[in-house]
Amino acid sequence: MVEVEYYRRLAEDALDRTIVQVAAPDAWYLKRGLTKRALTAALKGRSFVAARRVGKLLLLDVSDDGPTLGLRFGMSGKLVVDGTAGIDDLIYSSNLALKKWDRFGVRFADGGHLLIRDPRRLGGVELDPPEDRLGHDASVVTPAALRQALESSAPLKARLMDQAHLAGVGNLIADETLWRAGLDPARPARSLDANEVRRLHRHLRRTVDDLLARGGSHTGDFLPHRRPGGACPKDGTPLVRRTVGGRTTWSCPKHQQ
Repeated sequence: MVEVEYYRRLAEDALDRTIVQVAAPDAWYLKRGLTKRALTAALKGRSFVAARRVGKLLLLDVSDDGPTLGLRFGMSGKLVVDGTAGIDDLIYSSNLALKKWDRFGVRFADGGHLLIRDPRRLGGVELDPPEDRLGHDASVVTPAALRQALESSAPLKARLMDQAHLAGVGNLIADETLWRAGLDPARPARSLDANEVRRLHRHLRRTVDDLLARGGSHTGDFLPHRRPGGACPKDGTPLVRRTVGGRTTWSCPKHQQ
């Protein structure tokens, strides 16, 4: 989510510029039955008029009653506009700028371009993505909406990362938030009492704000310690590595309850 917010801000530099060419060299990268021909017909001769974000999904609205272009980046995709990347460093991806990793792009009439560079092919492009299937964006979720999102017997971390209920929380943000909030990732989500929900909400919002200010999801206080032999920077307790909700999870067995 943090990286995609940087991409949204960068994408504002691509607004109101006429699209003259669409590049889609990797057909697999086009989702939900989309083809290069359909994508070209939808975009060529038009322009992007708004850049929006819901969770990890970047949305570019197209002029002349055109569709909305949805861009997903996974852990390895970067948005590049006119040669500038929205973020420089991704820890789960190569940071080399190799043309063979350019999966989608458009060229503007002024000679500039917008593209997705994705070494691991974890992202994707679609038209009119179903925005209503996403939950509240984690950067603006209210305590009441968070409480509703946690109404499940699923593990707390799994529920935080369920994009249908809370959009935008990835693995690093989840571990950072739960470590800061002192909550066990494996607890049933609905087991949190009212005070714990408020505490989780406070730390979730602060974590997102901090990571945005610092430059990405990889800049958390907890991240350097999420490794074999790592210890909790709060109390020195050896960290525990588990799989929670299908994702590698690190936590402190002492203060995360």
